[in-house]
Amino acid sequence: MAIESVFLSRNPDSALKLGQARGAAICAVMVDNIPVSEYTANQVKQAIVGRGHADKSQVQHMVKILLNLNEQPQEDAADALAIALCHANTRKTMLELEAKSTQRYPAEVLSAIRGRRKKRFTL
Repeated sequence: MAIESVFLSRNPDSALKLGQARGAAICAVMVDNIPVSEYTANQVKQAIVGRGHADKSQVQHMVKILLNLNEQPQEDAADALAIALCHANTRKTMLELEAKSTQRYPAEVLSAIRGRRKKRFTL
């Protein structure tokens, strides 16, 4: 599962509700021992648009193009799809690196890359 990192909000009520929703989602998948990867908004935008400070409209546009959609998705749907695309791409890259790790990359390099790209929750 992939989820967006917590961000600071100007509205404390919205931040509290977001935190509760994130916590419930993470707990739901942890019960089945599903790994959770967390990405910042800038990481997702960088992966999808190529620029970490892209506008939401740019994310929507690129999600439409990448998924070959007939129309532009709504902002929330585009955000969710962008996180999924970012995770799929990161996971694919990490699997390729791990497959080649015995030949080219020491374990310390892989763990450093993994630490920068995503966080995993463990209980």
